[in-house]
Amino acid sequence: MIGQDGGVPIPPLRRHPVQRRSAERLGRILDACAELLDEISYEELSTRAVAERANVPIGSVYRFFSNKRAMAEALAHRNLDEYAARITRRLAASDAASGPGPDGGGGWREAMDVVVDEYLAMKRGAPGFALIEFGHPVPATAPPEQPNHLVADRLRTLLADRLGTGRDEATEERLRVAFLLAVETADALLRLAFRMDPEGDPAIVAETKELLRAYLARVLD
Repeated sequence: MIGQDGGVPIPPLRRHPVQRRSAERLGRILDACAELLDEISYEELSTRAVAERANVPIGSVYRFFSNKRAMAEALAHRNLDEYAARITRRLAASDAASGPGPDGGGGWREAMDVVVDEYLAMKRGAPGFALIEFGHPVPATAPPEQPNHLVADRLRTLLADRLGTGRDEATEERLRVAFLLAVETADALLRLAFRMDPEGDPAIVAETKELLRAYLARVLD
């Protein structure tokens, strides 16, 4: 199943919802999972607790998910879909307000600021995001997918128009690596920002944006 802007696939469900009622039930299950993760730890989370919070039979949870890990992975991928959608809406609104710039929309620098700002907004307000974000919360074993690889590839696809076209294969590979390093770096620095301040230390956030601009300019300018 492909994300809403053609990006990374979400984890396969035991059963994909076909009818609207079934899709709404799946949404309620993931909403309940996210709400509970704001209240309890992942270790305390259970499929039964999610079913009770979502007001659905426990069998409905198992119809979609084999266990709570699969449910958490689906929530992480839904978060990535929502993150991409929020970035798209922000950039579209900016383009509509100011008109297209000479380097495509508001340019890649504005886009990277939006990337950081929307991450901060989800970190501060999206249910369950503080624990799940874009990957499984328990790193006891190496996950089959590296969340930051998924995020970097999704952003690179999402911002393709602002990054320019007509690049040769070597440059595209350099861009792929650059986006991965940028995402890994921003991830580490923004985690530090939230350790320093529950809302994200403003000085660290500002320096993170400056660092990203300076680093990516080597590839994008």
